[in-house]
Amino acid sequence: MNRPHVSGSGLIDRFVESPLAGLAPWIVMSLFNGPGRFEEAVAAALGIALLVFVAARRHGTSVKLLELFDLAFFGTLAVIGILATPGAIEWLELWAGEVSNIALALFALSSLLARVPFTLQYAREQTPREYWVSPLFLRVNYAITGVWTASFGLNALLGFLADGVQHDPDNFWTGWVLQLGFTLFAIAFTEWYPEYAPNRAAQRAGEPTEPPRPVARLLDWFPPYLIGVGVAGLITDGTQAAVGIGLIVAGLAGGAVLRRVAPAARAGSHSG
Repeated sequence: MNRPHVSGSGLIDRFVESPLAGLAPWIVMSLFNGPGRFEEAVAAALGIALLVFVAARRHGTSVKLLELFDLAFFGTLAVIGILATPGAIEWLELWAGEVSNIALALFALSSLLARVPFTLQYAREQTPREYWVSPLFLRVNYAITGVWTASFGLNALLGFLADGVQHDPDNFWTGWVLQLGFTLFAIAFTEWYPEYAPNRAAQRAGEPTEPPRPVARLLDWFPPYLIGVGVAGLITDGTQAAVGIGLIVAGLAGGAVLRRVAPAARAGSHSG
């Protein structure tokens, strides 16, 4: 079984057919909520949820549980933001990011416990029906959903550390950098594993197949991430100068190593 065929050629088509579409509002909320930013973060998350829902319907895809959960959750937060007292708003500015991460982690975990990983609804629209009960197809979706569950759970813990322990919601590391890192890893895994797993399974079975994308490709995002963190640390004084420069150098060196280890790489072909 090769990577599922993605219908439509446009960037928007590929986006709305991916679970990343339903996850986008949560990523925005978890990264941008903070003191003085609750209303803006909720408005942005709800706006993205609405745009995704409308774009997906125009594209002709089925309604997803995650899309409905997006609208219900952020719509509720928006109403609370309008009706809440100043004290409640202050509490939400501090903790809404963690509440959002926990809510989505529980949603994803519940889908795993119910044996219906939330990514299945997206994957089934891109995969012929005969593969829907394939153990490999199910394993891929369990793995992707599990990674997202872990990512949002870890981000909730980091947010609690920043807000509740360090009392520094905008802490450079726990409030931003590490949370962004877990999110980027989950995004990379979502793109990489559906190609890797089928080709690797076929290779092990001795069947003709394209070589599986190297595991190193899962780290394509990491060198630019290190460079970005280093630059941001220098600009915002979030790190010492030596640390920021070291991260930039490590990112440049890491990128060179990845290009050497897996030269086929960055653009990687997507088989239909």
